[in-house]
Amino acid sequence: MCHQSHDRPPPPPSRGGVADHGSLELEAADGNRARAYRASPTSWNGRNAIVLPDVRGLHPFYEAFTRRLAEAGFEAVAIDYYGRSAGTAARGADFSWRPHLPKVDVEHVAADAAAAAELLRREHPGPLFTVGFCFGGGHAWRLGASDLGLAGAIGFYGLPYLVEDVVHHLSAPMLMLLASDDNETPTDEYERLAHRLDAGGKTYEVHVFEGLPHSFFDRSSEAWGPACTEAWRRLLDFTERNGT
Repeated sequence: MCHQSHDRPPPPPSRGGVADHGSLELEAADGNRARAYRASPTSWNGRNAIVLPDVRGLHPFYEAFTRRLAEAGFEAVAIDYYGRSAGTAARGADFSWRPHLPKVDVEHVAADAAAAAELLRREHPGPLFTVGFCFGGGHAWRLGASDLGLAGAIGFYGLPYLVEDVVHHLSAPMLMLLASDDNETPTDEYERLAHRLDAGGKTYEVHVFEGLPHSFFDRSSEAWGPACTEAWRRLLDFTERNGT
């Protein structure tokens, strides 16, 4: 698990207002009802984002991050993974996600992401990005091989194994924001993925934050503040270059 319930994401370097935010339900093509959380900016930058949480699914850190994206100008929706097995009711900090995780497959995540994409594009036609963390980071990259027509796929310390079987189908540029002292995913796994991306001629960018742990993107540590600011800068630069 990446972020605890008390963790909160750092703010973007330049903050605008949030016009609206709140929970909603999405209906996927397979009939699943999924929890989701949406935030809208007061001044839209012309870009949309789907947020893919870590293994806990939609919890307060990712709701807050969705609002942070809105502060940065994005129309953003965060999705949950467990509607098929845990329903759509709000969950407390004691939610036991482990029994539900094995019931989630890549087709489920893709279907729920597609429902979020449809909602965003129906109201705000524009470039669409995925942004994910750990388990969600791997899925964010993987969706770059889907038919969502992504402008880019961004993963914070994502799981490389979720991309391995679709490397040759990747069409969206990837941004990989990694930590050198990641105790969840060894760096050699990222190196193997990078070699495969190179061999396939795929477009990707990678930045390794030296001396930082898994889940460093958290405002609670002052020591990680500069890295969080740099991660935001890279995210915003990547989406601006690929969202035009």
